[in-house]
Amino acid sequence: MESWVRFSSQSQAKERLIRAAQYACTLLGYTLQKNGASSDVITAIKQLEAHLSLGRKLFRLGNSVDALESAKRAIHLSDVVLRLCITVSHLNRALYFTCDHILWLGRSGLAKSVDQDKWGHRSFRYYLFSLIMNLTRDLYEIKQLMESESGARRCSKVSTENGAVSGGPRHHPLALRLRLVVHILRTNPPLLLDLLKNCCDLFIPLDKLGLYKSNAGVVGLCGLTSSILSILTILHPWLKLKP
Repeated sequence: MESWVRFSSQSQAKERLIRAAQYACTLLGYTLQKNGASSDVITAIKQLEAHLSLGRKLFRLGNSVDALESAKRAIHLSDVVLRLCITVSHLNRALYFTCDHILWLGRSGLAKSVDQDKWGHRSFRYYLFSLIMNLTRDLYEIKQLMESESGARRCSKVSTENGAVSGGPRHHPLALRLRLVVHILRTNPPLLLDLLKNCCDLFIPLDKLGLYKSNAGVVGLCGLTSSILSILTILHPWLKLKP
């Protein structure tokens, strides 16, 4: 099992690097096209992007099993909201990877009868729902930390003002909440990185499913940014949000 975990982590790191290169090609192709580059250059970049996408799918073979194992572990979490969000997210990731494996079979020529459009649409639907659950989990974590921080500040204020009169300036409640959110994210790098990564990734399935059309430049930039953030969590495991 330990050898499989090591192999899986190495494959994940390689897949993230290839993903970063793929979306860098997407962004580069869009930029060159906007600046009037020749059609031969644009075609070459798109072909490279397609090859990188196929290579990523090869490194992700078996990830559906890892996602199911993660879902089984998440079922035992004591917090009901975290248990629901993380378990459902991993289950959708498992379905997303299953569709991805089928697409790889089709694009590699091993199963030519695979309907690329149908399975691609399915995979992005599962991917989108997984991201929605991840973002719900991030917002829940922020809410919990805000309540904890607000309680601690109230206690500190009461103890400080005990027997004294406060004449300090009053702030708008919304401004106070925003300052509290910024403070929480600054002091919790794993939560901040996870929130940024999920927000960036969200634009990809929204665009592919036609729910919110952007352009290849936005998709490429968001994909590249989220890939770099994922690589950071692999290089520095303490940056990965737990559980």
